[in-house]
Amino acid sequence: MSRSPFASLPEETVQAITEYSHQSLRSNSPITASEKVESINETDVTATLDSDTKDVEVVIVDWDGPNDPENQESHWPQRRKWAAALTVSAFTFISPVSSSMVAPAASQIADAFGIHESFKTSLNVSIFVLAYAVGPLFLGPLCEIFGRVWVLRGSNIFFLAWNLGCGFAQSEGQLIAFRFLAGIGGSAPLACGGAVLGDMWTPEERGQAIAIYSLAPLLGPVIGPIAGAWIAELSTWRWVFWSTSIAAGVIQIFGFFALRETFAPVLLEQKAKRIRLQKDVENGPVQTVRTVHQTSERRDYKDFIFRSLVRPFILFAQEPIIQLLGLYLAFVYGVIYLVLTTIPGIYTNIYHEKVGIVGLHYASLGIGLTIATQINARLLDKVYVYLKNRNGGLGEPEFRLPCVMPGTLLLPIGLLIQGWAAQEHVHWIVTDIGFAIIGAGIILTFQGMQTYIIDAFTNYAASALAAVSCLRSLAGFGFPLFAPAMYNALGYGVGNTILAAVAFVVGCPAIWVFWIWGERIRALSKHAKKK
Repeated sequence: MSRSPFASLPEETVQAITEYSHQSLRSNSPITASEKVESINETDVTATLDSDTKDVEVVIVDWDGPNDPENQESHWPQRRKWAAALTVSAFTFISPVSSSMVAPAASQIADAFGIHESFKTSLNVSIFVLAYAVGPLFLGPLCEIFGRVWVLRGSNIFFLAWNLGCGFAQSEGQLIAFRFLAGIGGSAPLACGGAVLGDMWTPEERGQAIAIYSLAPLLGPVIGPIAGAWIAELSTWRWVFWSTSIAAGVIQIFGFFALRETFAPVLLEQKAKRIRLQKDVENGPVQTVRTVHQTSERRDYKDFIFRSLVRPFILFAQEPIIQLLGLYLAFVYGVIYLVLTTIPGIYTNIYHEKVGIVGLHYASLGIGLTIATQINARLLDKVYVYLKNRNGGLGEPEFRLPCVMPGTLLLPIGLLIQGWAAQEHVHWIVTDIGFAIIGAGIILTFQGMQTYIIDAFTNYAASALAAVSCLRSLAGFGFPLFAPAMYNALGYGVGNTILAAVAFVVGCPAIWVFWIWGERIRALSKHAKKK
């Protein structure tokens, strides 16, 4: 009878290796986020296995305790975390600015290229948002493979280059193509940004950071038209693109210094490579060095990349949380782009204002977004901690949902006020108040739902956000295209009443469904966080 390869090992080590092996065999895919595996927890524990030909030392690489200086969640100082968070938020802000900044210059572009159809005029704005639906489907999984920092930096350079090219476009076709490519690069922060914050902060801390991050993709489209209106009036439409490219370049330079890798599997793989080099130098026995996030030292990258790229589709097909919240967020995102494209028509045709003055009314939407963010940034974490303490110290993703509930009511209220005020030619301040309430409802909904998704799908946060981002971007692309026909046929009052009814009927029940049954739904999931 052959001698067992574990005969010379202590019983505790054999049990740990066996448990870890069983866990690895049960897993169909490597762990791909900041999940902690406690089976074998360090580089200090190694196991030497006898075989007929050679000894094999297995080294499992993990953090060296909570004070490991490379552990971004527990050891990074707050200033370093906030520098990274603000950099990601800046990346997330500048791209949506470019998406809507072109709206006030649409008539100039139409004159320059001889565009006469309103559909084609709207397409110059919407094509950028359509790219937001495509980019996250592969950029989100890529940052689960290669890490966050290189995907974010590389994508921003890609966005900068093609956005700069839009200013040199000599035909309508060139402009649309360049806008689409710029949107692909600009979509990376939408797919990866929330995952970066999830890497750095615990659930009790991440609410405030995500609140600021969530404001960026909504405030950007509001600021864009304000700046774009004055640039188009005082200069030329080409400077609309060149100015945002200059701003993106400044953010890129700052990002090279402030943004560091945050994804735990990538950081641990870098640590494992250093250990492999050290073992090679020592000429010890044959080494197997892998991280706690790997089932073997050598990864089948072809299979891994394929599974990572299809994961957003799998999440949408299998996860009710992604399906329902994704569809509702898509509707909300479509509403904000619909509102952005209708503001010029309302204040030009109904209130007879000049282009530069019209751009100032976008600020009302921004005021609602900003005030609600300031309130919600403090409440998200406080409500979570309060409910966690009431639950015996056990935190649940559903504890984010109370902060969403006011947003599902404010959005339809704002739509009704804004639509009927414009329809009845009420003073413009009432219409602006309606826009501000719409902004408040949108940001409360976005911040709470996005934090809930990150908490519920921590291991696959980037892929989950990519699936949601794809849906909402399709809505952001489509809503402005049908808005002119809807309002021409129904008017602003009836049109917004229909939108308000949909927002109320879909949004309010969805939140209560997950508040009451969210834990059971996650328990049945293959990907969501369990209790």
